[in-house]
Amino acid sequence: MKNKKLYRSLTERKICGVCGGIAKYLEIDPTAVRIVYILITLFTALWMGIIAYFVMAIIMPDEPVDDETNPPDNE
Repeated sequence: MKNKKLYRSLTERKICGVCGGIAKYLEIDPTAVRIVYILITLFTALWMGIIAYFVMAIIMPDEPVDDETNPPDNE
């Protein structure tokens, strides 16, 4: 089994890449993760979801650059 690690996504990011990274880790669509995150944040304490997102953005490392999975932007 491949050793999976949780990273912030470099390619699937809207703000900091947290939801994109979670989606890659779970191998699901990033849009689904974003929708679930927004719904959970709206229907619970709004400020806690926002703080949790930015804490995850600080704690989670950036995805390592790999030429096969992350081609350079200039191509």
